[in-house]
Amino acid sequence: FAQVAKSMGAVDSTVNLGLSILPSNIMIAGIFIIACFISLSVGTSMGTIVALVPIAVGVAEKTGIVTAIAVAAVVCGAMFGDNLSMISDTTIAATRTQGCEMKDKFKMNFRIALPAAVLTIFLLLVIGQPSAAADLQELDYSLLKVFPYIAVLGLALLGANVFLVLTAGIFLAGFIGMASAELTVITFAQNIWNGFMGMGEAFFLALFCGGISEMIAYYGGIEWLISKLRKMIKGNKSAQLGIAALVSLTDCATANNTVAIIISGGVAKDISNEYGIDSRRSASLLDIFSCVFQGIIPYGAQLLTASALASKNGAVINAMEIIPHMWYCWLLAIFGILSIYIPYADGGLKKERAKE
Repeated sequence: FAQVAKSMGAVDSTVNLGLSILPSNIMIAGIFIIACFISLSVGTSMGTIVALVPIAVGVAEKTGIVTAIAVAAVVCGAMFGDNLSMISDTTIAATRTQGCEMKDKFKMNFRIALPAAVLTIFLLLVIGQPSAAADLQELDYSLLKVFPYIAVLGLALLGANVFLVLTAGIFLAGFIGMASAELTVITFAQNIWNGFMGMGEAFFLALFCGGISEMIAYYGGIEWLISKLRKMIKGNKSAQLGIAALVSLTDCATANNTVAIIISGGVAKDISNEYGIDSRRSASLLDIFSCVFQGIIPYGAQLLTASALASKNGAVINAMEIIPHMWYCWLLAIFGILSIYIPYADGGLKKERAKE
């Protein structure tokens, strides 16, 4: 879906639409919002970073904004969607390992991610003020080309099966692309193929990680890990902190948030069952804290790609310069921890359990 939508001009139209309606004094905050929307729609942080970092660098050069802040705004928005999107690989991995519905996990995550995103926008509005107005000239866009993203988001929020949602999105994007002469039947099929092939590495990586996890469990590694964690866990809240710490450390070790969730998922499920943590809550914790660390480790694919693209477009920066400005990830970690102790963040789980 991401490949077909990009090939028919959906990404370009979405970016140009956003930049066209945004005043120059809120341009960096606007880039963050655009990145949030694109990553939420396509379910991939990497695709969002590749599409938007060159634009953010250009805007930073024209407005006098620190380039690292502009690039960080893109990566922050990309991690927002990676964490929340219902067609993201992290969401699918978290919900499958914990045995809950994606829409329920989305509701749980949204309560935590929204305040972090709002505060990030505020910081970008204050700190990301341009010293000069950006002259972006006339930007072409088509509302029809943005529609596949809106349709996929809407169907996912309604709780439709993720495979049906994505299949519908593929054919909708393909039809619009052929109607606008951006695609032919042949190029449509080629883009579907290229999209599948682009996921090959992720498929094999997930299979290998699943096999490694099963071998670890067979030889007693999972039991050992649970026994060590159990010594530090005193109840429900410390168990939630244990799940957050487990997936965070795993992500730091693997530098891949999806893999971290797959490896940690079985242990998290066992801890949840033992200490009465709702599956929606454990899925939310896995996704949130894996995305937090994936967005701030300097050797992660997101920051490495962002810094490489920025340098390629004339701004020489490295991942370490971006990390201090990854405000969304830092705030998400704070709100994630606070949610363990603040009742409102449970999304009404206690009331639902009482009814059950």
